[in-house]
Amino acid sequence: MRRRLLAIALAGVLLTGLTTAQATGRDSDVTRAFQTTNRSTAWSLVERVPLKFPTYHPQGFALVGDLIFLSSVEVLEAPVKYPAPVGGYDRTPGKGIGHVFVLDRRGNLKKDIRLGEGTAYHPGGVDFDGRDVWVPVAEYRPNSRAVVYTVDPKTYRVTERFRVQDHVGGVVRDRTTGQVHGVSWGSRTLYNWTSAGKQLGKAPNESHLLDYQDCDYVSRGKQLCGGVTGLAGPDNTSYNLGGLALLDLRTNRILHEIPFPHFSPTTNHNATRNPVALETTKDKLRLYTAPDDGEDNGGTELQIYEAPLK
Repeated sequence: MRRRLLAIALAGVLLTGLTTAQATGRDSDVTRAFQTTNRSTAWSLVERVPLKFPTYHPQGFALVGDLIFLSSVEVLEAPVKYPAPVGGYDRTPGKGIGHVFVLDRRGNLKKDIRLGEGTAYHPGGVDFDGRDVWVPVAEYRPNSRAVVYTVDPKTYRVTERFRVQDHVGGVVRDRTTGQVHGVSWGSRTLYNWTSAGKQLGKAPNESHLLDYQDCDYVSRGKQLCGGVTGLAGPDNTSYNLGGLALLDLRTNRILHEIPFPHFSPTTNHNATRNPVALETTKDKLRLYTAPDDGEDNGGTELQIYEAPLK
């Protein structure tokens, strides 16, 4: 009970801090710290926390007080590409289970919340709006469908918010407008809806550098996204270019962007391949990552990087 009360209290502090930043017309500490980073920023891997439960394929992080909400997809039957499109789809739907894991920052599992329905079993990037955790769950194929849910971080109550006729790979709630912003498969299309699901906008992503995997709201109408782009190398090798980007939610314009050339010491996956979340301490910008899947050698770790504040 004491830990639960602490989590709720800290969540309130987080919301108060962001609300104050908006009221005073200044960006959050995370936004301002990220905008000072560049290709030469000295990031250090400072902590590796093993997750002590099956994690499957992690997707998104939301930091809520001393708790972390981690979305993940458990694939029971992988989708298979068709020789030619069938009914507008390029692959079978496959089968799976969508999870939102609630864990503490030492990697201990507190709750496993299952989300989705039928062929919609793939949770994407998640966001905490100060009250609820927003989670899209889509079919595991492009140009499909998704259900957007919220999870109450105090009671774990799940509420369906709206449905979308496309694969939604991540959502963010803008606290200045109340709108929900989302990305399609590979983040090639950027959407925004009312909180009840009325579509307000749809635009192509003008950036082709990264496929956004997970985004978080960072105050004053901005989101901070992490992702990767798969590139072909010589001799049939491949390479994941990773990076982080700050976007204006009103215009979808990139305000600041950096590559992130750091890799998991266990698998060599790029650090920003799966979920990401940033926060600040007294003198550091801290990045939470989980680049490895549960089935990888060694399983999933929270891998935490820090860079000095300028």
